[in-house]
Amino acid sequence: MFRYYTWLALRSLRRNPALTALMVAAIGLGIGASMTTLSLFRAMSGDPIPDKSSQLFVPQIDNWGPDAREKPGEPGADMLTYTDAKALLDAHAAPRQAAMYATGFAIAPADPAQRPFRTDGRATSADFFAMFKVPFRFGSGWGAQADTDRSDVVVLSKDINDKLFGGADSVGRTVRMDNRDYRVVGVLDAWAPQPRFYDVMDEDFGDPEGVFLPFSTAIGLHQDIWGNNNCHGSIDAKPGWEGHLNSECVWIQYWAELPDAAQAQRYRAMLDAYAAEQQRLGRFHWAPLTKLSNVRQWLVLEHVVPDESRVTVVLSFGFLFVCLVNAVGLMLAKFMTRSAEIGVRRAIGANRRAIFTQCLVEAGVIGLAGGLLGLLLTAAGLAGMRGLLSQEIAALAHLDTVDVLATMALAVAAAVLAGLYPTWRAAQVQPAWQLKSN
Repeated sequence: MFRYYTWLALRSLRRNPALTALMVAAIGLGIGASMTTLSLFRAMSGDPIPDKSSQLFVPQIDNWGPDAREKPGEPGADMLTYTDAKALLDAHAAPRQAAMYATGFAIAPADPAQRPFRTDGRATSADFFAMFKVPFRFGSGWGAQADTDRSDVVVLSKDINDKLFGGADSVGRTVRMDNRDYRVVGVLDAWAPQPRFYDVMDEDFGDPEGVFLPFSTAIGLHQDIWGNNNCHGSIDAKPGWEGHLNSECVWIQYWAELPDAAQAQRYRAMLDAYAAEQQRLGRFHWAPLTKLSNVRQWLVLEHVVPDESRVTVVLSFGFLFVCLVNAVGLMLAKFMTRSAEIGVRRAIGANRRAIFTQCLVEAGVIGLAGGLLGLLLTAAGLAGMRGLLSQEIAALAHLDTVDVLATMALAVAAAVLAGLYPTWRAAQVQPAWQLKSN
């Protein structure tokens, strides 16, 4: 019977191609707009490390006071001072932890045919690579002893290794950076989490750094800060690097891996105790305030997905609703023009349920056609948006099998929903009135 109703639906749609085209276009435009914005929103708001996002935490300590808080109960500083980061590292309150900041180097290739170049760098702790599941092509990260000894070791990204060593295994070789030699201990494989959750303070979406070196080594060498370096209020610190280390300026990102809720609770208690101690020592003159956010909470807190993106998704589904209202009117007009045909079918034995089912199948066929048009418009919309977005976001915005199935399901469901009232009206046609009028 369903096959018969589908045949009737296709036959009916062919009778009035102009009206059919308007209904398909209304649904297709709504689906195309809503799925384009939804695909972009999903690309930007995806979980960059889903199997560990609930175990990785960013601690915050309010060292600036109430005047710097954007919201009551929220620390004003997103990063940590060197004083606080060093204290947390020394406390060893987490199984894994990493203090880090963005820096950079001038690299002098060993091959005289190659010109020197600059690259971004990351000064971080040995736990960084295991915490964030960073894949290695050659070698590995450095060990905890290298952090203690301030060793001159470095991990290269795949791109930098390709540039310096032609992609060969460079572990054990030397790289000269800022007129200093560093021994290569590892080379990363392809790795580019999006968003770049481990440091959204400097760049939400983008490629990882070209080189990684121990945090302690960079501190000992007074390695320049290439990332955010924020100070609040008057700065009373002594001039120079040592003065900056002892200042209340925040410039260090800090992550702790806490595998379960119990450890997270203990870490929160440790943060509160530390902040209270700093208040007692006279460093803070306000009630201690700390915060601990996991990956997804941190991305929301830092507005990695702009509020405008959420508004755009809501508006696009509002547009879909308007398109469905138009589709309701068009379907109602189409079904009512067939009152005579429906009356004859009722007179020869078709019940209201059969009429309702037939018209609903016709609405579903319209939705299927609208979904196909919506897919084409979504693909065109994403292609157009790629020219306006960064390369990293554009690479995430694409249609996969799940998107295609979801688009078609949404289109059919929307068309059937839009067709409920016109279908109900068609099923109420009285056969006696139609036969008498004919």
